[in-house]
Amino acid sequence: MGSTKKVKHLKIVKTACGLCYLGCGMNVYVDNGKMVKVEGILEHPLNRGVLCPKGLAAIDYAYSSDRLKYPLRRRGEGFVETTWSEALDNVSSKLREYAKNYGAKSVVGIIGMPILLGGYSTVSLVRRFYDVYGSPNVFSPESICYRNQIIAYILTLGKFCVAEPEKAKCVILWGSNPHHSRPPWVKRIQEALNKGASLIVIDPRRIPFARMAALHLQPRPGTDAALALGMINVITSEGLYDKEFVERWTFGFEKLVDHVKAYTPERVEEITWVPAFKVREAARTFAAAKPACIIQGVNALDQTAAGFYTARAIAILQAITGNVDVPGGFVRASRVHLSPIRLPEKIKERPLGADKYPLFYECWGRLFGEGQAMLLADAILSGEPYPVKMVMVTASNPLLTWPNAKKVKEALEAVDFLVVVDVFMTETAKLADLVLPASSFLERMELCDYYGTVNGIPYVMLRKEVIKPLWGSWPDWRIWFELAAKMGFQEYFPWRSIEEYLDYVLKPSGLTVKYLLEEKPEGVPYGRINYYEYKEVGFKTPSGKVEIYSKTLEEYGYNPLPVHLEPRESPLSNPKLAEEYPLILTTGSRIIWFLHSQLRNVKRLRDKYPESLAEINPSTANRYGVSDGQLVTIETLRGRIRVKVKTTEDIAPGIINVSHGWVEANVNILTSEEPENQVVGFPGLKAELCRITKA
Repeated sequence: MGSTKKVKHLKIVKTACGLCYLGCGMNVYVDNGKMVKVEGILEHPLNRGVLCPKGLAAIDYAYSSDRLKYPLRRRGEGFVETTWSEALDNVSSKLREYAKNYGAKSVVGIIGMPILLGGYSTVSLVRRFYDVYGSPNVFSPESICYRNQIIAYILTLGKFCVAEPEKAKCVILWGSNPHHSRPPWVKRIQEALNKGASLIVIDPRRIPFARMAALHLQPRPGTDAALALGMINVITSEGLYDKEFVERWTFGFEKLVDHVKAYTPERVEEITWVPAFKVREAARTFAAAKPACIIQGVNALDQTAAGFYTARAIAILQAITGNVDVPGGFVRASRVHLSPIRLPEKIKERPLGADKYPLFYECWGRLFGEGQAMLLADAILSGEPYPVKMVMVTASNPLLTWPNAKKVKEALEAVDFLVVVDVFMTETAKLADLVLPASSFLERMELCDYYGTVNGIPYVMLRKEVIKPLWGSWPDWRIWFELAAKMGFQEYFPWRSIEEYLDYVLKPSGLTVKYLLEEKPEGVPYGRINYYEYKEVGFKTPSGKVEIYSKTLEEYGYNPLPVHLEPRESPLSNPKLAEEYPLILTTGSRIIWFLHSQLRNVKRLRDKYPESLAEINPSTANRYGVSDGQLVTIETLRGRIRVKVKTTEDIAPGIINVSHGWVEANVNILTSEEPENQVVGFPGLKAELCRITKA
């Protein structure tokens, strides 16, 4: 089967969706060079023929009249068109100027999720440019998303694993709402339920799966580590753990047993609001069922003071019940073998935040190579530890997606030169000195190599250039190739086309662009799921075992065992503040129609969810004299926004949930960027104090 299949006058191109991090298989129907229809690829192992509303709106997104069409440079308060050559001359001139006068580290790159969705080859290409240039300061969404889990799991299990729910007899959904955040997983979980598996949902909100669950626990936001430790208390005190696995394959179990004695279900109830009997029942249900797995939300548990320890506790729960490397437990899928692209040896300094959060930068010789972006605004505004003169934002909209939006705006306005590369004129782009139009995912070729890491599916697929780039937009790879040429970096960017570059990337795998384009356009399985891997190679930790007690964390001055840490702003940690701001604000919940700040300009999606809403329990609304549909003001120490109320029994009392990404009600005006997670520096976006008044 070729990458295109003619049906009458139509051509069908098999590609991967790029409108969220999953990469669902997508058939795109093209009629005389124009896309006319999309549908899911039935044979794709992730989505199996189904697309979510975002994917189904891909054509509307690509052909939107709001698209950036040509490069723009600032003139006064507005913009005028310029050419690509002039624009890149301007960028390269500024890059040389700042490197000469302030050092390459004075130039910062910010890359967003669409770059990450291009896979290893796209991310590494951008980072390679900065490596050659000499700047260590390239930041991504991982400063607030996902990497917390990766590092916590690695420090515990020696590797990053994901759940395999379809083969489990018990599934815990912990801070994850698949119907809105990862639709293909709904079918995987449903398969397990159809075979009789137990389902436990842990979430302050009554998500769709909570209605099907045997148990629904609603913890106070920011207290999940205490809940996990309470479950470990029950499992260890009642002898429900896998004794053979624990004895042979764990380090520090006895210290854990002693440590969790303080986390009795009754004490956990006081901390979390979850009744003690539910803590016991959840622990017993999970421990009794084999295999069992915990699906942790992408960042819901991470963006809290104890977020790192929560992820560690989840990995420990999997381990002590013998549910690591087993079908239906935590598993690791093979990754595609690819050529190294980064050139870290050319970087002479470490990035901002690497000294304060060293494990975020490097762990056991594994170089993540990224600093902590939450420190960037202060660095720009203070000039410490050195001046930041230029910022180049690619496929990111920090003005809406980063916390403390007022400070972010102040910082971006303070830099000498701001470049934004994007598909649309975002709020961040409106501040720029130069705006460059990027092609959509349907207009560029990329390698989707992340199915194993994100979904536990050993698979690789080529994202195709379905149509030629629209208007005057360029695909990201071309922007970086051309800018490298302007900078005289041809020695390090010798490839003449994206096909040649991807063939170089793919060389160790034995795959080629031609093969993935013509023979396997739907993608191809690669490697396997590594069941019982530990029996062959152990665990890639210093002890060769699951490190329940982490000497590495101890050496860095962190807690070697998971602990509960109260959020900086909570009724317990700051009761005086809670008198003034008595409600708990949680932000960032996913909405199926959008991705972060994207897609609200697509009418068919915006019509489904036209405005930001503040979800509160009716009892909370009554207490503060507000009603459903009423416009209210929500205020924190950082600022205030006006938003409509949505009363619902589906959220626990005392909590307000507001999604992010809205221009009209930017919830990140309310949030703090102050690092709260002590190991990796994540902010506490899931638990901050607020108050509500009638607008």
